[in-house]
Amino acid sequence: MGERPYNVLFLCTGNSARSIIAEALLNQMGQGRFKALSAGSYPKGEVHPEALDLLNRLGFPTDDLRSKSWDEFATPDAPGLDFVLTVCDNAAGETCPVWPGQPMSAHWGIEDPAKVEGPGQREAFERALHYLRNRISLFVELPLESLDKMTLQSQLKAIGREAGST
Repeated sequence: MGERPYNVLFLCTGNSARSIIAEALLNQMGQGRFKALSAGSYPKGEVHPEALDLLNRLGFPTDDLRSKSWDEFATPDAPGLDFVLTVCDNAAGETCPVWPGQPMSAHWGIEDPAKVEGPGQREAFERALHYLRNRISLFVELPLESLDKMTLQSQLKAIGREAGST
């Protein structure tokens, strides 16, 4: 692995809510051991305002968060990826680009809080953050350097079956 942090790409279709929240969470919770990124197959082009509000209320940096295409991470000069984690069912079912670095992948699907409109939307975003935080907590605790590839893949899939999975 070397000295660099593990590069983790969170994928969702719109890259406006779940994958953005996961990026912010892992960048903080990973304490420099991980570099979280996010992208979408059909990005909305802007981060959902409720996602930004939630992250800001909780003290997460949001200045660098943006909705972007997964094409940015499939170029020869893109950072090598160690993990690609889908957080929505649509993205999990799509044909993904070939990622540099031959990353391990898993599906960590949760309900889309952006689909909730009106009353209850704030709670939906908080619930999504809760489920993502739990999964990322389990992920950062894995002894990545000492696990063989099959065991690590099994652990990644198990994390995706935690509470809140779709």
